[in-house]
Amino acid sequence: MKKIFVILLLAVIGYYVTSAFQLIPFGENRIGDPTEENNVASYYMNNTKEKSQVANIVTAIVVNYRGFDTLGEVTVLFLATTGLGSILYRRKEEEEERLNKPSSSLLQTGSKLLFPLVVLLGIYVFIHGHLTPGGGFQGGAIIATGFLLMLIAYQKYHVGHSMLNWVESLAGITFVTIGIWGLITGGTFLENSFLPMGTLNSLISGGAIPIIYIAVGFKVAAELTGVLDILLNTKEK
Repeated sequence: MKKIFVILLLAVIGYYVTSAFQLIPFGENRIGDPTEENNVASYYMNNTKEKSQVANIVTAIVVNYRGFDTLGEVTVLFLATTGLGSILYRRKEEEEERLNKPSSSLLQTGSKLLFPLVVLLGIYVFIHGHLTPGGGFQGGAIIATGFLLMLIAYQKYHVGHSMLNWVESLAGITFVTIGIWGLITGGTFLENSFLPMGTLNSLISGGAIPIIYIAVGFKVAAELTGVLDILLNTKEK
């Protein structure tokens, strides 16, 4: 009975996915007009700033026009890190040291000084993702690099995975909630429907796009940091 239910569920999902792809006019222009002014790329270039109030056109495309695709990318990252963490998670009777000798005092002191600056840079990158090149994925990777620096410098440095799980879960819930809210209000996935668009080139602009990128940034940072901690630490039994 369970197998039959799974087969039926997969069949329904496959039907709707196939139907959705059949509605996409691959290779065609936005309104069927072969002129350059009416193709998809020109539409993005000419209308994104005015409609989205986002200075970084790439950001608007990633988390607005292609928001559902971004959800897939975040999901792939989550599954990859979860699988990698499961494979690398080991327990032994006796704890093994990552390094035979402790790091130099120069590296430890430098890590303490650089860590908050690296985290601050990562936060800056994803908060300003709608204004400048960068965004959630880049900012999250920068923050994870800061934790990597601390893990290398200090043998006993450990990141609390329960806290990482909370951050990752809240970020994911925020992302999906904004996306579903756009569908409920009659729009598309991740379409802004509850925040003012603001003024172009200002920090408070783009509607929900900055919030989406902040959620993506924290989610990526938590996932990558968790994997790095598992890689560089051996758990006790």
